[in-house]
Amino acid sequence: MENLNRRQFLNLAAGGTAAALIPSTGCQSEFVERKNSSAGPPNIVFLMADDHRAFAMGCAGDKNIKTPNMDKLAARGIRFQNCYATSPICMASRATVMTGMYEYKTGCNFATGRLSADDWNNLAYPVLLKKAGYRTAFAGKWGFPLEVSDYAGQFDKWGGFRGAGQGSYDTAANRSLKPYARKYPHVTRALGAFGRDFIRESVQRQKPFCLSLSFKAPHKPHNKIDLEDQKLYRDTNLPKPQNWGPEYSKKLPIQARLSRQYIQRSEWDADHYDDHIKCYYQLISGVDSAVGMVLEELERRGVADNTVIIYTSDNGYFCGAHGLQGKVMPYDDSSLVPLIIYDPRLHKGRKHLTCNAVAGNIDFAPTILDLARVPVPKKMDGLSLIPLIKRSSEKIHESILLVQNWGWVNDDHSRGLAVVTERWKYIVWCYADENVPPAEELFDLKNDPLETGNLVAESEMRPVLEKMRKLYDLHHEHFSKHCVNDEDYTRHRQIFDRRIAWQKKQYRTYGPRPYKRNSKALNAAYKELTGKEPPKKK
Repeated sequence: MENLNRRQFLNLAAGGTAAALIPSTGCQSEFVERKNSSAGPPNIVFLMADDHRAFAMGCAGDKNIKTPNMDKLAARGIRFQNCYATSPICMASRATVMTGMYEYKTGCNFATGRLSADDWNNLAYPVLLKKAGYRTAFAGKWGFPLEVSDYAGQFDKWGGFRGAGQGSYDTAANRSLKPYARKYPHVTRALGAFGRDFIRESVQRQKPFCLSLSFKAPHKPHNKIDLEDQKLYRDTNLPKPQNWGPEYSKKLPIQARLSRQYIQRSEWDADHYDDHIKCYYQLISGVDSAVGMVLEELERRGVADNTVIIYTSDNGYFCGAHGLQGKVMPYDDSSLVPLIIYDPRLHKGRKHLTCNAVAGNIDFAPTILDLARVPVPKKMDGLSLIPLIKRSSEKIHESILLVQNWGWVNDDHSRGLAVVTERWKYIVWCYADENVPPAEELFDLKNDPLETGNLVAESEMRPVLEKMRKLYDLHHEHFSKHCVNDEDYTRHRQIFDRRIAWQKKQYRTYGPRPYKRNSKALNAAYKELTGKEPPKKK
């Protein structure tokens, strides 16, 4: 396939090679713009949780969790049911959210590099909004490194945890939020208070504003609960995911089970599940309370009618689904994220709107810029979601790429790429050796949303499989052409090429070679799954 520029790539991904694959159902209802909507650019509030799985909201069908403010947003706005974190791991996802680019173009992951100064200054939505006259603020988990040292100073108000660290649930331990520690000792509500202050200050200055709050919750440790939430779910029996437990992990390819998510699965086994899930839900309900603090302040200051609110997460979380813990992997429990957009300037035909069109976190920055009427840089991979909000006939994506390029250093066995459309997901596990065969997975997300039945070997699925392979090759070509000049990405141009046999790949590894502290567990897992010792490097 000849090389493609960005626009050709996006056009093909939106409807070219895959146009015959899946017809888009689009959004279930339509927005009509209000005639009396407020003039001038809207205020924008971007709220992002950490590890909030898409299914853990009342509006998403969970009858046990208490998320009244998220549910209110979903009732008034639109909830996207097929929105993906294109790299479901904190650092990579957060750089993508800021820049609208896939991970392989930002170069940000735990084992790789920093976001370049050029990309920060020319692509990051807060920088571009500030240039356009917005007041900007950021508070909470930042989560990725930059070549720029003074990025915090580029915001009008800063309350972030600098660098790639996790920050603390103890407000007093986060230097930029210490003023809130006495009244709000738990950082989740401290972030809500920070947001209230910024809204008040911005209204007083009569300037449009963009508030970005990045919650640490519900990221582990799951036992750091706000006192106000500790009584929640205490007497509630919270059910397990339908695809929870070891019987489902047996269905996974060996590559997926040679991962930290499988090896450390005991965190969510039967002995620990009840305690973990209650804490996880308590943390999410704490985030919901902070969301409520922001909503109340918008109403109090009289700017709610001209403020667009976006709620999402950096990635999902397994909670024991597929017998796994954590995130990272391309299965929906890990990669699907909540996305609610409420634009009060648009009038909805009915409440509780949902959209089934496939979208991704590459689309967040373009959407925010489009809302502010700021030109979207051509280098961004994402596209504005506004056409979907308005139910335009345009289809913005036929497919989204999911990148699994994170793992223990120098260890490729659980890395791979996946392509997802509105109905189908195709995963390529690229590692292979004399004991581990290469693996592909194909899931019908409409009829098998739990992803328990791999259809690759089904003869009647051959036409779908071939079309998904073509989409994969299209995305792989874009990866190969545009990835950053970093050894971990450039070598994966070949590793991720499904058409090259593993034995012929120059940049291959021979058996697991992780950090020393994890070698014993990983080598034991390899032997358990294959019955053989890991092959030695030749």
